[in-house]
Amino acid sequence: MKRLVIWYRRTGPVIRLVGTAGTALTPIKARLGLTPEPEAATLHGPRLTVAVDGMGGDHAPGPILEGCLDAVSELPLRIVFLAEEAPLRAAVAAIGLQERLEQARGAGLIELRPAGTSVGMDDEATSVRRRRDASINLAMDLVKSGEALAVYSAGNSGAVMASAIFRLGRLRGIERPAIGALFPTNDPNRQVLVLDVGANTDCKPSFLHQFALLGNIYSRDVLGVARPRIGLLNIGEEECKGNDLALRTHPLLAAEPRLHFAGNCEGRDVLSGSFDVVVCDGFTGNVLLKFLESVGGVLLEVLKAELPRGRRGKVGSAFLKNNLRRIKKRLDHAEHGGALLLGVDGICVIGHGSSRARSVVGALRLAHAAASRGTLASLHQLTGDAEAAVAAVVD
Repeated sequence: MKRLVIWYRRTGPVIRLVGTAGTALTPIKARLGLTPEPEAATLHGPRLTVAVDGMGGDHAPGPILEGCLDAVSELPLRIVFLAEEAPLRAAVAAIGLQERLEQARGAGLIELRPAGTSVGMDDEATSVRRRRDASINLAMDLVKSGEALAVYSAGNSGAVMASAIFRLGRLRGIERPAIGALFPTNDPNRQVLVLDVGANTDCKPSFLHQFALLGNIYSRDVLGVARPRIGLLNIGEEECKGNDLALRTHPLLAAEPRLHFAGNCEGRDVLSGSFDVVVCDGFTGNVLLKFLESVGGVLLEVLKAELPRGRRGKVGSAFLKNNLRRIKKRLDHAEHGGALLLGVDGICVIGHGSSRARSVVGALRLAHAAASRGTLASLHQLTGDAEAAVAAVVD
């Protein structure tokens, strides 16, 4: 009992301080560098139209529509939402989105358009050819016609890629499109673009060469990296190491004058901040992506469970709340929401199959950034040179 009284006398003021109103705590937090993190600034400018595949994803269409409603209130976007009518009506009623939806429609921020039978998560990718009025196909058609500047789907990634190739077409001189995902690094102000993360499980050296060219433009135009450092994912830094694909790709990247090739990138260096773009085959990239997602989730759960342990932990975690929020934002894949499909003739963002509202907002933010910064125009400038480079490659 005596120890408890002594402990309370020592820590009581701190406990009472933590429990007081935020205004009383603000000056102390500011002095300690613990001021609340400001919300991301709302982007300004003309509203850009994005076509959304409302039937794509494990939880569609409800959470996808909810994310779109959140996005148009945060970003200068206008959404054309394509979905089957009956499932959409049921989802709106189940989640209680009717009032918000009507307000957004009345303001001209969201337009609903009917679609035919959708392409399921378990369907073959080529089924997009048979289901011409599927929501993903209609969304691609809006981009093709110029009515929308970008398309977003959290559906079957193979089907999304097939629809993009069939409806939008590949950029001239690009053999295979690649999915590029943004990974966090030890620098909070810098991300690394990894591609391919699942579109092409088997690759040729020319594919990786083109991935590097595509990633270089995206990193420069969207991420604002003046001279992106390109890395080739490998099992060692030495030029002589790696499998046949890595050994044959290395000289192509090293001889490419349009790239700042920084050499081989080992697995431990992907998140080091030493590279801005890392290229690999889709099989390896997808394993890397899924592993990173699992590690981030595990780390967040460990922090959540361990930090509040004990009396000191409870007090300390109260002061670290905003720090933990920033850690979560950097590690949680839902904050990024999706990956860009590079190499097709249009801006296309592929979301996680498990996407919910927050992930949708992140993906639409990515679509807005790519569409508003002239990424596609830069990619078109690349294609003539890329086509000549492909012709020079001897497989």
